[in-house]
Amino acid sequence: MTKVKNIDARGTQHCETTALGVLLRREGLDLSEPMLFGLGSGLSFIYWDSKNMGFPFLGGRVKPFDLTRNLATRLGLDLLVQETTSPRRAWENVAAPIDAGHPVGLQLDSYYLDYFGSKVHFGGHVVAMYGYDDHDAYLVDTDQQGGAVSTSLTSLAQARAARGPMTAKHRSFTLTAPRNLPSPQDQIIPAITTCADAFLNPPIANLGHRGIQKAGKLVRTWLQRTDNPQQDLQQAALLMEKAGTGGALFRNLYRDFLAECTQLLDNSHLRTGHGLYTEAATLWTEAAALITKAGESGDAQYLAQAGTVLCDLSRIEREAMQALSRLGSETQAIQP
Repeated sequence: MTKVKNIDARGTQHCETTALGVLLRREGLDLSEPMLFGLGSGLSFIYWDSKNMGFPFLGGRVKPFDLTRNLATRLGLDLLVQETTSPRRAWENVAAPIDAGHPVGLQLDSYYLDYFGSKVHFGGHVVAMYGYDDHDAYLVDTDQQGGAVSTSLTSLAQARAARGPMTAKHRSFTLTAPRNLPSPQDQIIPAITTCADAFLNPPIANLGHRGIQKAGKLVRTWLQRTDNPQQDLQQAALLMEKAGTGGALFRNLYRDFLAECTQLLDNSHLRTGHGLYTEAATLWTEAAALITKAGESGDAQYLAQAGTVLCDLSRIEREAMQALSRLGSETQAIQP
């Protein structure tokens, strides 16, 4: 059996930030999950609906792996990413760093992992791997999936080789922190303003605050989109609240990130943004509950109410991001 020593296998709420936390703590950098999410400019919104999809999907974060790239750039970390079409080479890319004492991040399809309770294809799932033996791989996943877990090497190979939406070709990655690591606190403002600018100026109407407004209009038609409202609507609501989002479609995580920032920086725009995201997080949970009720009852009035809530959310989040985009003026660090 080969295992990286002294792994802090803290499972948290969201898969990519859970894996990043494991890799960075091994490098001596221990940041909270909300801080990892915020420094990676992780918050976003997408209303995703295409011909080959049975039902629309509401997403609350940037594309898989963008968060990791953003965080590495922001903190000056050495990010080594490897991809290959060869299963043999893919295994070597993982075994070599682990043999050398470094945990590895993997992007894969969670459907094939032995410990996953819900069998749904999701090719953007990320885990940290810290060991293996002749039969099993030792991973760290979210709290919801069990934290420190194991899966057979066969299932791991299937998960890594999967093809389809959001998959990557046996992607593995390592992170190395330089000795003169920039202070994470100094990167807070650029991380927030980058996120705010992208949210306020989306290239298409399905993204950012415009995407939330579009969702507010289209959610009212969702009963006409499905032959099985109980399954499809409840699944959509479940994905908003429970599927590794930290609740409220990642808004709880961003609210907590902004709260942590207000302890470090004295800025009225930051406090405004935090207050509005506190309100937004509550409303996202309310919207999910209304979509669930619509699925249970088949009653369109709940979707009309959810649509109203989403239109309110588009305005609230736009105001929050407008305030946050003005960070940088009048900011000063709070003295410890």
